[in-house]
Amino acid sequence: MQRTLSREKSSQLLKALSDPIRLDVINALADGERCVCDLTRDLKLAQSKLSFHLKVLRNADLVNDRKSGRWIFYRLNTDTIGELQAWIGSLAINCRQAAPTQHCLDAAITTES
Repeated sequence: MQRTLSREKSSQLLKALSDPIRLDVINALADGERCVCDLTRDLKLAQSKLSFHLKVLRNADLVNDRKSGRWIFYRLNTDTIGELQAWIGSLAINCRQAAPTQHCLDAAITTES
């Protein structure tokens, strides 16, 4: 089965999601678009620290931003979330499949000969 994400993209996404602060940001955005000022207040983070984590999430294409006047608003990128969900779903389906044991038996006979 063809994977829905490249090796590089899946690695980038998993690295971006591996940090607890970034997971907090993702969870904060789960209810919809938020302004940076609200995120800094609600997550109790310095603006510079939040900006670093938002940049990582943006580079992984997990969040989108838009500027309105002097404010920047962030929201989850539902396309990337969907791709990640499909990729993980394909892993779950494929890991349930048993390996063909005949292949291993053939290899053992060839090795013993």
